[in-house]
Amino acid sequence: MPVVPTRRKVVGLMLAFVAGGLVAIQARINGALGTSMGNGIVAALISFSTGLVLLGVIALCNPAVRHRFSQLRAALTDRRLVWWQLLGGFSGAFLVLSQGVTVTVIGVATFTVAAVGGQLISSLLVDRAGLGPAGRAPVTLNRAVGAGVALIAVLVASANGITGGLSVYALALLPALAGFGTAWQQAVNGRVGVAAGPVVATVINFVVGTAALIIAAAASVLIRGLPAALPHQPWLYLGGVIGVLFIASAALIVRWVGVLLLGMTSIAGQLTGAVVVELVAPTNAGLSLIKVLGCALTLVGVIIAVRPQRRRTLDHTAG
Repeated sequence: MPVVPTRRKVVGLMLAFVAGGLVAIQARINGALGTSMGNGIVAALISFSTGLVLLGVIALCNPAVRHRFSQLRAALTDRRLVWWQLLGGFSGAFLVLSQGVTVTVIGVATFTVAAVGGQLISSLLVDRAGLGPAGRAPVTLNRAVGAGVALIAVLVASANGITGGLSVYALALLPALAGFGTAWQQAVNGRVGVAAGPVVATVINFVVGTAALIIAAAASVLIRGLPAALPHQPWLYLGGVIGVLFIASAALIVRWVGVLLLGMTSIAGQLTGAVVVELVAPTNAGLSLIKVLGCALTLVGVIIAVRPQRRRTLDHTAG
């Protein structure tokens, strides 16, 4: 008999879609902050630091969260977690850094499809290797076809989205590499979330990411000098808050749906959000009809991937 998706799985997929939309909004905010300051690396540090301060307040005001840190220590002691599973924040830091550096040049939509390309490939590999808390997930035919359709959608959406020569192509590599790290980040943060809760997983993510960005920003200031004055628009400082919401929700949702489905559903949300953001607050790169078509194809890929399958998989080595 076919496996019927549970209510928790359906809720998880809906939340993943919304979280993906938030990433598109975050990209626009951090890109604008980086442009305003003239330094995307320092802008990324401000975004991450804002999220870390918010998490610090939550942790200090909530004894249950503080207790969860003792559970984290216990998980490390008995090796239910290993040290490298605490390093997901490096990938988050690189994603935010690439937002601050590239978004206003290549646009939210092109940034998103470049990040999606890396995330699609990485999600398949991470789920196949069993790095997430849901364990090893065989590559079913539906998942393979769905990922293939979504990958075609990325190619379609970016067909005329990257213009302006070699320098812009080079900029698009940054979100592509950041996207590749996103699935691994979601997997290891999910492991931490199982051991100590999603809030602790989010705190660790932001501590690690902030530490990495402090080093990168210090190097940038030494080379380029201090950035421009801080902008006065309050909305430019909401990127860190959105990051907290995304990382915490991903650490929770990945236990319910696995890395691949989390990645693909959030991808659909990212592309949909990118289209909406470009319509509401357009960048210089603008929006084209073909990018909207790419978003629609991605949604088709997600629907195919989440459909239950009876028995056969493409993974004949399991067991």
